[in-house]
Amino acid sequence: MNARMYAVTPDIEAGWRELLEQITREAGVELSYVPYPAPQPLEQLWSRPDLGAVFMCGFPIALQLAPVIPIAAPIPRAGWAAGRAVYRTDLIVRKDAPYQRLEDTFGARAGFTVAHSHSGFNALRHHLLSFRTAQRPTLYAEMVGNLVTARNVLDSIASGRIDVGPLDAYWHLLIARSAPQLTANIRVLTSTDLAPMPAFVAAAATPADVVQRLRDAFLSAAARAWFASAGDLLQIDGFAAVNEATYAPLLEWDRAARAAGYELPA
Repeated sequence: MNARMYAVTPDIEAGWRELLEQITREAGVELSYVPYPAPQPLEQLWSRPDLGAVFMCGFPIALQLAPVIPIAAPIPRAGWAAGRAVYRTDLIVRKDAPYQRLEDTFGARAGFTVAHSHSGFNALRHHLLSFRTAQRPTLYAEMVGNLVTARNVLDSIASGRIDVGPLDAYWHLLIARSAPQLTANIRVLTSTDLAPMPAFVAAAATPADVVQRLRDAFLSAAARAWFASAGDLLQIDGFAAVNEATYAPLLEWDRAARAAGYELPA
């Protein structure tokens, strides 16, 4: 088990660990929580043959970056989620920056996390695509790539390394509640379209009955007495079942950008 993607602080990671221990206990599946802090590459984590319940972004699921079975995705406790297992990307700037619209940042410095990320790359590229024209195929004077993590995007905005960057809106929600001092000096210019929420996944060789028991335990978690405190801490209302088809629309965003000759946001 591992919740690295949304282990935004030690307290939040402890909350995820406790939730996963409750869920796996109810499922009758014995798993161990294995910490996997940044900067260790997520690709290596996702490729482990002993995955039982590990967070994975939807874009690499769709790209089949690793052989996994999606189990369930959390439902963020946010108005924009509207009770669904979806999320979006906030495009953030420093609070004291002069920009009022995303278009005001064109010609400045932007950044992205890594090319297999949805929130930090695919969603950003999809959002920028509509602003490109034949006369203006490049929107930014500089695009800083391979920032890897949401925290690095946040820190790069704070330090002035970049002027605008993509921040997973659910990650943003968690960090703003658990470490508000880190987000006190940023603001959101706009947000991208909604997309399927990252999921807990198991290795592809996991027996089908084990996957089903885990899925059932995730889906029934919100009805359990222990969930109220976990839901408050993690800002989730429960979980929704997902499968490979859930994330197929993210490939359409990728294909549209590539067809337009926009392989990298720029």
